[in-house]
Amino acid sequence: MHQGSAENRLDQEVFRKVTGRFATGVAIATTLSGGVDHAMTVNSFASVSLDPLLVLICVEKIARFHAAVLDAGVFGVSILGQDGEDASRAFATRGLTLERQLDRWSHRRGSLGMALFDSAIATLECRTTAVHDAGDHSIVVGGVVSADVPRDAPPLLFHEGRYHRTGH
Repeated sequence: MHQGSAENRLDQEVFRKVTGRFATGVAIATTLSGGVDHAMTVNSFASVSLDPLLVLICVEKIARFHAAVLDAGVFGVSILGQDGEDASRAFATRGLTLERQLDRWSHRRGSLGMALFDSAIATLECRTTAVHDAGDHSIVVGGVVSADVPRDAPPLLFHEGRYHRTGH
């Protein structure tokens, strides 16, 4: 079967529906490349290992963030609370102007210089340790350099194409 066929589109639709049933947290990944901040909403974020401390993010190869994070070799992750939907939507938008894109969002710089959102319920900074080809995405694995839980609040969730909030 070649790409673009009716069967492939149907498979992608079913796949999206099936994987959409898995509720995920929402995070914004950041990096700094050539002195320019880059940020992107991710729901493909996971812890990988406790020894050593490793996490992963999945980045679409056609996204500007892809080239930036590979070039920088470092990234930050800000895990969003229930009040983070606006930020999540903003950084899920393709083609955002890079210049001053973080001005609207209160953030601090971590030890690696990554922008970490002040409204996050948890943050990490990582050095890239491996990049794996994964179809139209790359799996970027990072060794955790810093981690923080700046505030206690319920997480923002994404399920079946919509944002959800927990009951607590």
